[in-house]
Amino acid sequence: MNRGIYIIANDKVTDHAIALLNSIRLYDQETPIVMIPYDDNYHNIAKILNEYYQVEIYEDLEFIDRLSRKLHESFGGKFFARPNQFRKQACWFGPFDEFLYIDTDIVVFEKIIDNLSYLKTVDFICCDYQYLGGIQNVFNSKILEEKIFTENQLQDIFNGGFWGSKKNLISEQDLYETFAECAAHPEYFDFSQKTSDQPIINYMLLKRIPRRFNIVRREGKAPGNWAGTPNFQTQKHILFDPAVNQPLQYLHWAGIRIQPDCPYWEIWEYYRNFNPALPPADIPAPVNKNQLEIKLDNLKKQLRQLKANL
Repeated sequence: MNRGIYIIANDKVTDHAIALLNSIRLYDQETPIVMIPYDDNYHNIAKILNEYYQVEIYEDLEFIDRLSRKLHESFGGKFFARPNQFRKQACWFGPFDEFLYIDTDIVVFEKIIDNLSYLKTVDFICCDYQYLGGIQNVFNSKILEEKIFTENQLQDIFNGGFWGSKKNLISEQDLYETFAECAAHPEYFDFSQKTSDQPIINYMLLKRIPRRFNIVRREGKAPGNWAGTPNFQTQKHILFDPAVNQPLQYLHWAGIRIQPDCPYWEIWEYYRNFNPALPPADIPAPVNKNQLEIKLDNLKKQLRQLKANL
């Protein structure tokens, strides 16, 4: 069985990608990793990741361009805040029979590829508590009112930054048909927080892949993984969730700018600077806000997420 990891990146997220790859390679030197270019500005990061972490570039760049063009034809160029996020759907057609997709604003704390063992009995995995916040950032209530999905189905919504599946489970035609369905019904989706691919991909998965599993529902409970959660404990550069007395599998700064004084900045900085062969990151705190304002902004984000989870 050919297994691997996909990421999506460009030169703008070089530091994020290095932190992610340092964390992956700390626990796993063998698993192949393929980078999907986010746009045409990817050559510097591609060189670094290949030299130090054996990351290869996705081979069929023509397909990625075709996918992007079709998306714009379906929705129009101004519909999404970050339409290039849809390029990650190239995962379905790449070299790996089974794969994980991981956003670059993540660091991992284990041999993360081992989570693909769940694909023995299901076709799609994710690992987050997105569903506890309700359907916000994914769907509007119209999706229930028109009985597109049931309440039970909506318990399977997920964050698009970490997921895994099997090659060709979704076809190129499936993607285009999903784009067309969603473009015809924009009222179904919640784009209020400038999410891009997440609502559409959730729609596609709920419609087309019935055998799904969220790893946080495993027996014995599971830790959280969002950096906006304030109570994780640091132990030797790994985070623990005291609510379940377990180490985190990964940490995701979804919706949080990674910068000094952001949540768990020391964790991210440790993994970013783990490889002495690369110069350390130089990410200053924003000059237009003092340190108190930064802390208050991060606290507000945490409170909003905690309120959504109540």
